[in-house]
Amino acid sequence: MAIAELKEAVALLVRMPLLWIPGVIGGAFAAILWMTLLVSGGFFTGRLVVIFALVLVFFTTGMLAVIRKNEATGRAFFQGGLDYYFRVLLPQLVIGFTVLLIFLICTVVFALLGQASDLGLVAILTFGILVPTLMLTFFFDTAAVFEDLRVFASIRRSVLLVSEHVVEVVVFFMVSALLFLAVVYGLMIVWVAILLDKLGPLRELAENESLTPDQMSLTPDQLFAMIGQDGMWVTAVILFTGVLILLPLLFSYKACFYKKIARTTVTIEQQTYGEYDSKGRWYKY
Repeated sequence: MAIAELKEAVALLVRMPLLWIPGVIGGAFAAILWMTLLVSGGFFTGRLVVIFALVLVFFTTGMLAVIRKNEATGRAFFQGGLDYYFRVLLPQLVIGFTVLLIFLICTVVFALLGQASDLGLVAILTFGILVPTLMLTFFFDTAAVFEDLRVFASIRRSVLLVSEHVVEVVVFFMVSALLFLAVVYGLMIVWVAILLDKLGPLRELAENESLTPDQMSLTPDQLFAMIGQDGMWVTAVILFTGVLILLPLLFSYKACFYKKIARTTVTIEQQTYGEYDSKGRWYKY
């Protein structure tokens, strides 16, 4: 089932080049964030992450609207982004604040019980809350766009669909993870091949078994000093390429998979009204 939707997603990307726009925008944002991190540090980069995320929601929402309407035009893209922007953004905020509130409550409870410093317990809590929450609410944006649902209705619809199609959803996540790892691993090979001469110190650190993981970690300044300005630009291009490929592919795959499990169609068909006469003939109003 999941493979058929993946093929459909690839066919959509080939047939509708407009769907690559979020990948171009997201790739540019990733490259800019990388350059900003090296030049200005994490403080300013953190602010840019929030701004870029808000802008990117518009483009991914427009992409889902294009897939829903099966209309590869700029008008459909930007109108869909405008029409459904807050229907996609607000559920994200609700989910994020809910998870944050649960963590805050659990942290307070553990502190009162004297278990706040137990890192293993915190890790189990993180995995036990975050992963199921993300899986159950993963299709909220697709539900909002494809079925014209509002904030809580889209979240509820996502939870319902995931609960009814657990096996299919798990397969979907496995295929998505394999796609992600394949693209990332391939680009890492290209990155290492281009910067092989500059990564000598990093290779020496990896071969030194006496160093602890903390001693082997590099700060952004140390990494920049190692790869130089050429390496900085190469890394920016690699990041751009990775996001350019993954974002349109995974979102198209997500939309096609949602369409399948929700038993909806991408196109919006106009309902025809009429009635049958006594001889079984159909008359349209």
